[in-house]
Amino acid sequence: MTLPLSTQSVPLGKSGISVFPIAWGMWRLARADGDDDIGAIVARIEAALEAGITLFDTADIYGCDAALGFGGAERLLGKALAGRPDLRQRMVIATKGGIVPGVPYDSSPDYLHKALDASLERLGLPSVELYQIHRRDFLAHPRDVAETLAAMVESGKVKAIGVSNYSPAEFAALQAFLPFPIVSTQPEFSAMHYAPLYDGTLDQAMAHDAAVLAWSPLGGGRLVSAWRDPVAKLLVAQGERYGTDTAAAALSWLMAHPSRPIPIVGTQTPERILSSRDALKVQWTASEWYKVLETARGERLP
Repeated sequence: MTLPLSTQSVPLGKSGISVFPIAWGMWRLARADGDDDIGAIVARIEAALEAGITLFDTADIYGCDAALGFGGAERLLGKALAGRPDLRQRMVIATKGGIVPGVPYDSSPDYLHKALDASLERLGLPSVELYQIHRRDFLAHPRDVAETLAAMVESGKVKAIGVSNYSPAEFAALQAFLPFPIVSTQPEFSAMHYAPLYDGTLDQAMAHDAAVLAWSPLGGGRLVSAWRDPVAKLLVAQGERYGTDTAAAALSWLMAHPSRPIPIVGTQTPERILSSRDALKVQWTASEWYKVLETARGERLP
């Protein structure tokens, strides 16, 4: 049995929006030295669009460790779109808020409203398709967070709402107070970080028809750089079978799960962004897929 991979657009949960089954992320968009080239950023966006990618993932915290600081990635994306407004109509833009350096989390109504407005100002946009709470604020009641998110949607500034790094219980608590579905959940998920297979994240997403946006799908680069790692060796071999590379095999492995995770590719090299679509060439049998999981676990499955 060969596990099917979707080569067509997939639903972004119940948002009514369809996206390519791979996304591009901007965690590393801003340069540490501040020597940011808007032309180079436009080239990355164009490479993603050429690959078929439509979902572009950013956050207000992205750039915090670079010269531009907090909001840096959004600011750069905004400048790129200001120079090339024609690109916007081909993009589904997702951003996130709720992480505050030094706090570290704030999902209070006052803060989230200000955070969204600040994100939109940096992006130079009146609205975004998806807004996600980046991490759970344990001091915020989910009822208050839900009321804030509902107001964002009612204002027209946001089309749909998602969560990032939420446990299934945290997802359920927030959903209980919302008048509409949470359309996405964004966990760390790769062949090196397979906890979502066991902690209920993927099962809950399937039960709610929520999209799974997988961050760090290459294990922070370890799956393509640690060539001696036994998991990486399996991915190298699988990629070679289909005439592509380890990264494509790693992306396809998680995409084969029935929750249809959408990996967020983090590379900032146009050629590698473009080659991410090769993941759609790689197929897995059930035994091959489980062999990767068993190797990652370091033990046979019962």
